[in-house]
Amino acid sequence: MTGDGFSGADDTRSLPFMSSSTPSGKSMPYIILGLFGLYTLEFGVVGILPMIVARFDVSVSQAGLLMGLFALIVAVLGPFLVLFSSRFERKKVLIVALFGFSICSVLSAFAPNFATLMVLRIVPAMLHPVFFAAAFSTAVSLYPKERAGHATALAVIGTTLGLVIGVPLTTWVGASISYEASFFFCAIATALAGLGLLLKLPHHVRAGPITFGKQLAVLRSPAMWLAIGATVLVFTAMFSVYSYAAEYLKNQAGMDGQTIGVMLVIFGIGGVSANLIVGRLLGRYLVVTAIVYPIVLAAAYLILLSFASASVISMTLIVLLWGAAHTSGLVITQMWLTSAAPDAHEFATSLYVSSANAGVVVGSSIGGLFINTFGMTGAIWCGLLFTILSLAVITLKAIFYGVPVEAGDQRAVEAH
Repeated sequence: MTGDGFSGADDTRSLPFMSSSTPSGKSMPYIILGLFGLYTLEFGVVGILPMIVARFDVSVSQAGLLMGLFALIVAVLGPFLVLFSSRFERKKVLIVALFGFSICSVLSAFAPNFATLMVLRIVPAMLHPVFFAAAFSTAVSLYPKERAGHATALAVIGTTLGLVIGVPLTTWVGASISYEASFFFCAIATALAGLGLLLKLPHHVRAGPITFGKQLAVLRSPAMWLAIGATVLVFTAMFSVYSYAAEYLKNQAGMDGQTIGVMLVIFGIGGVSANLIVGRLLGRYLVVTAIVYPIVLAAAYLILLSFASASVISMTLIVLLWGAAHTSGLVITQMWLTSAAPDAHEFATSLYVSSANAGVVVGSSIGGLFINTFGMTGAIWCGLLFTILSLAVITLKAIFYGVPVEAGDQRAVEAH
C-alpha cells in the first residue's frame, strides 16, 4: 500500500521532491519552527513554574511532575508510538501532531485545575516522539543524500532554539502579558508550523514498506545496542553538567542572574553555529567525528573547570566553546545511532529519543549526587567520567562494527 499513506515505512531514494528542481528550503523552515514549538511546549513550563505553583496552589515538586511525566512518556512509549505511526504518510503525521500540540496548548491555558493541566500534557508527550522521528526523516529526505548530515543539523537548530530561546520567551510572555499568553505563544508557533507544512511540504509515495518485524529486528544488532549505550552515556555526560549550568556560573564564576541569562543565550549561539559545521563533517567523517566528540566535550569541561571567572569577556569565549561542544552532541549521537539501522530510520530515531531522555534523567540525577559529595565542581568531574565511558563505547562500536557500507555515500543516514 502506497499513496494512501498506510505503508509500513518509506524509502526516500525515489521521492519526486528529491530532485534539484524542487526547492527543499520552502518546507524546511516549518520543520525547524515545529521542532522549536515542540521543545518550547516541553520545557516552557520550567520558565512559568512559579506561576503554576501560585495559580493551582501546588508545591514546586508537584509542579515539576509536568516535566517528569512528559519525559517518562517519551522515554517509555516513544519507540512503540513511532512503530504505530510509521503506517501513515509522514506529511499527515507531522500536521496532525503540530495541530495537536497547538490545541493542547490552548486548552492548557484554560485548565481549571492542576490535574487537568497534567492530563493535557499526556497527548503532546505521546505525539513528541512521533513528530520528532517524522520531522528528522522528512528533513533528510528533502536534501540530496550527500547532505543528510547537514539536513539533520538544520533540524537540530529547531530543538536548540526551543531550549535556549523558546523557554526564556515563554517566561517573558507570561511575566509581561499573562499566564494564558505563555501557552498561546507555543500554540501559535506550532499552528504556524502545521499550516506551513500543509501548504509547502509535498506529498510523496512510500516506495517500500518495512514491516514492524523488520524494524524491531534492529534490536537484535549488537551495533545498535552499542549505539544506544553511547547515546545514553553522552547525554549523561552533557546533562550532568548542563542541568546545573546556572548554579555553576553563579557559584564558580560569581555571576549574577542577569549575566547568567546572557551567558545561556551565548551558550545557545555557540550550539547553533557548531551544529551547522558538525553537520557537514558528519557527511564525510562520521566515525572520526563521533570518536573525537567526547574528547572535545571533555576539553570544554576542563577549560570550564580551570578558567571559570567573573570576567564577561573570558566567560563568553568559554561558554561559546561549551555550548558548541554540548549542542553538537545532539546531531552527532543521532547520526551515530541511526546509521546503525539504515533500513529503519524512523524507528531508530525513536530509539534515539528514548535513549537521549534516559541520559538526561540519569545525568541530572548522578550530577546532583556528585555535587552533594564533591561540591559544585563535582558536576564537571561527573561529566568527565561519562565522556570517558562514552568514548570507550563509541570506539568499541567503530572497531568491531564500524558503520554500514552505505554510510560512505550517506544512504546509511538517509530516511527510508
